[in-house]
Formats: sequence, C-alpha cells, structure tokens
Amino acid sequence: MTALTVRVRPTLELNDEQFAQICSQNPDLRFELTAKGELIIMPPTGSETGGRNSSLSGQLWWWNRRSQLGKTFDSSTGFCLPNGAKRSSDASWVRRERWESLRPEERRKLAPICPDFVVELLSPTDDLETTRTKMQEYLENGTVLGWLIDPDNRCVEIYRCDRDVEIVENPTTLSGENILSGFVLELAEIFAS
Repeated sequence: MTALTVRVRPTLELNDEQFAQICSQNPDLRFELTAKGELIIMPPTGSETGGRNSSLSGQLWWWNRRSQLGKTFDSSTGFCLPNGAKRSSDASWVRRERWESLRPEERRKLAPICPDFVVELLSPTDDLETTRTKMQEYLENGTVLGWLIDPDNRCVEIYRCDRDVEIVENPTTLSGENILSGFVLELAEIFAS
C-alpha cells in the first residue's frame, strides 16, 4: 500500500485546528499536509520497517537521555513547519533551547517548529523522489542535519543545510556530527532484514 494524496485546495483550505480534528477523528490513519495543501494519508508500516524505526528511535532516545541536549520524537509526531506544511519524520530531534522556547500549549499540539535533525527511513512503499523532496523541504524550513536511510540498498543520503547531499554506501555507523554531539547511529539492526 502506498501513500494516498488528496488535493483539497482551492476547494478547502485546512487550518491547524481543522487538520488536528481530521487527525483525531481518524486515529488509525497517519496524515501529513503539504505546503501546497495536499492531504497525504500514509499507510501503516510493515513489521520489518517498524522494527527498524524502533531501533532508530531507541538509539536516538538513549543518546539524548544521557546528553540532555534536546528532545527526541518518534514517527507519530507531527510538526507545523514555517512554510505551513504539517510533517512527520521517522525520528527527529529539537535542541533543548528551541523546544523550551515554545509555550506549553504549542507543545501539546503539532509544535510550530522545524526539527534540527530528521531521519526518514525508506520503506518498500515509499517513493524515493518524494522522500528526497521532503528532505529538501525540511532543510528549507530550518533542519540542520537529515538522514535518508535506504535499508534495502544499504545506502544513506546525508542532508546538511550548508552543503550538497552526500551519499554514503554501506556505512556501519552515522555520526551526529556537531549537531548531535557524541551521537553515533549503529546501522546493523537497521540494515538487517
């Protein structure tokens, strides 16, 4: 099953509250809203992808628990990006200062903030070019570091705000560089099938 895109503009212009209502009235579905007003209905992941996501989120969470440098989020978390899109990545992280600058009511909803770090884990139902476009959108909205991990091809595309995309084939680890100081993602479980 692949993602379904519903074009709602110009007939309907969804505001933040209406988008949140659609999400809460359909708890078994995951939604994103593009800056162009396209409502994306995303299928659930398969078990293999879910296991990979769990390993990814767990490693990020464990590093952050020790470092206390920010706040980690899993694939069920959505953010309101500056361009108006409502997006969710497979794992993300926001620097502590930026997270704490949000009001409590902003934190309870889709936070109006673009994560500093995002990871997209390509699943068999994902379209590579669509995911690449999403990664670029994150960069354009404030993400500093992003990883697009393709486990089937054992390849990672590294997105940085100040450089061209770097493609790394068959890495065993990924470094959080100076953004997530001391974080190293072990890829063995994520690349295992």
